[in-house]
Amino acid sequence: MTTSRRDRAPVSLTVDLVVLTVRDGQLQVLLIVRGAEPYAGQLALPGGFLRPGEDLEVAARRELWEETGVEGGMLHLEQLRTYAARERDPRGRVVTVAYLALAPGLPIPSAGTDAQSARWEPVGNVLSKSVSLAFDHNQILADGVERARSKLEYTTLATVFCGETFTIGELRHVYEVVWGMPLDPRNFNRKVIKTDGFVEPTGATRSLDTGRPAALYRRGNKTDALHPPMLRTTIT
Repeated sequence: MTTSRRDRAPVSLTVDLVVLTVRDGQLQVLLIVRGAEPYAGQLALPGGFLRPGEDLEVAARRELWEETGVEGGMLHLEQLRTYAARERDPRGRVVTVAYLALAPGLPIPSAGTDAQSARWEPVGNVLSKSVSLAFDHNQILADGVERARSKLEYTTLATVFCGETFTIGELRHVYEVVWGMPLDPRNFNRKVIKTDGFVEPTGATRSLDTGRPAALYRRGNKTDALHPPMLRTTIT
């Protein structure tokens, strides 16, 4: 059956970003304070409308830079999912494509364009609903966090939160922060070292506050699925 133009719903397209990093021992998300209606003055994920002829990923990186001053080229960026509920935006039928972005040591953001300000917020404050976000961004954030948690089980994504070199203890800290649970150090170390291609030693060490210097590692050559996976239920 052919649908006439007048029967097609007018739809606008936006991109939104769940930007996660580990700061001050917590998993934190990048938020803006909206400077324009709707929801002026309310916290939200960074994002905005797609421009004519613009690719989605290009739009995501542009909006991140314009609203927060964070350079998108330094991030691991992957598409999360599409959100298209009719009532999600009071301006009309607005479909958004959400992206998950991850990186270590991201800078303090600076607001721009239609954002009053930008800041890092502990994810736990939002997931516990003590912080409310505009639109359906609470749900988008929850989905992004669960995606990150799941991918830590089955991929090498945890190393994206680390610097160029890191100790096994620092890698374990990423897992503990993202999963929100303590892990057994010996069990974790054994699984990481025995997983082929997960990490590789640099031959260097780093002095610690206590104890012997710790061996430094870098990301291994494995970029796809971990075998065996690092399941949350098996390394506590």
